[in-house]
Amino acid sequence: MSQNRIEKDSMGPVEIPAEMIYGAQTERARRNFPISRLRFDRRFLYALGAIKRAAAEVNEELGLLDSERAGAIKQAAQEVMDGELDAHFVLDIFQTGSGTSTNMNANEVIANRANVILGGEVGLKEPVHPNDHVNKGQSSNDVIPTAVHVSALFAVEGELLPALAHLGGALAAKSEEFDGVYKAGRTHLQDATPMRLGQEFGGYASQVSHGIRRVEMARDSLRELAIGGTAVGTGINTHPEFGGRMAARLTEITGVAFREAENHFEAQGARDAVVEMSGMLKVVACSLMKVANDIRWLGCGPRCGLGELNLPELQPGSSIMPGKVNPVMSEMLTMVAAQVIGNDAAITIGGERGNLELNVMIPVMIHNLLESIEILSTGSRTFADHCVSGLTANVDQCMRYAETTGSLSTALVPAIGYDKAAEVAKKSLKEDKTLRQVVQEMGLMSDRELEEIIDFAKMTAPNVG
Repeated sequence: MSQNRIEKDSMGPVEIPAEMIYGAQTERARRNFPISRLRFDRRFLYALGAIKRAAAEVNEELGLLDSERAGAIKQAAQEVMDGELDAHFVLDIFQTGSGTSTNMNANEVIANRANVILGGEVGLKEPVHPNDHVNKGQSSNDVIPTAVHVSALFAVEGELLPALAHLGGALAAKSEEFDGVYKAGRTHLQDATPMRLGQEFGGYASQVSHGIRRVEMARDSLRELAIGGTAVGTGINTHPEFGGRMAARLTEITGVAFREAENHFEAQGARDAVVEMSGMLKVVACSLMKVANDIRWLGCGPRCGLGELNLPELQPGSSIMPGKVNPVMSEMLTMVAAQVIGNDAAITIGGERGNLELNVMIPVMIHNLLESIEILSTGSRTFADHCVSGLTANVDQCMRYAETTGSLSTALVPAIGYDKAAEVAKKSLKEDKTLRQVVQEMGLMSDRELEEIIDFAKMTAPNVG
């Protein structure tokens, strides 16, 4: 069993497990915040590694860091980006609100690893020092907000937008497939005028495409990076070109476009861009909640419900009722949506805590934002593949509803007036007959006139004139 080692910081010596390559400040934070099992997302650690790598490169370019130290820091930072050092990032999400502990976690891990690369030992802080070299030209107050934007935008562009496009495409394909299926529309959960099942799915596809545009618009705010502002936004202890060069270098490293913040005081004192993106994710979640719920309703049955859709049979639905199959994918997606909406509430509260020159709820905000992005991405893709793509229409049931909806009487109004059409509708419902039968029995118009009026193709064509 390996012995612990001793490292020192400004507060004195700290005992650290020998196998861990973080340092004294990380260990203090680990002991101070035994709050939950929640840790920073892999994408956030990727962003931290990218920032430290970019900083080493920029500081070397500016002549502020020698090539030997810079090379070792870059190599260690790349290992952070690649996930090779994840075991040494041990801190809880619920910690200091600036994320300083996690910035120091990165500085200490990278410094110790760089020293080993250069032939030194863990814990000696030479030739690479976590503050003087790895954190050179930086502050936790601009590094962590920068990591927030880098990780969130990286996840949005690499995961969420492709997943939403995939779901939107699946819904649009069903809209085309179901275009010739006539059914009764429903408003207030009551029978309404006829429509096409394809039109209903076209509405779902449009909700997703609108959501994509909303997320795309919110991306621009995340492109602004706080790096270069250091402690409070003034840029103390950093080169005046550092922020701009860092944004350019992070763009090269990640393949995602970034720029230096227009105003560093806004970039550090507020987290408005995170609140904005979370708000768009909440809108997407509300859209997906509606789509998943509608599909669940339309597929309810199969004999004692609406039964307009046949949902894919994925797994047994009951431990007591043989043969029962449940709409599990819709249930999954509605739970995802609920979680995203809840995450947004926490992010909104966090956004209100921009106290003077620094927001102090950053860790919980980025944890919730990245979780929302992840579950919306995986939930959308899974729903598309395991539910939407396997949907089929119960054409006979849909047509039966189209023929029997009392609101079909709306089409009769121009010919026989509102009051007489209402009488037809009530008689149809009371006697359980189609409107065609009632109109014929009452002798209100000829069969030819009736066929002209109750023409589903004409009736469901959008009136754009």
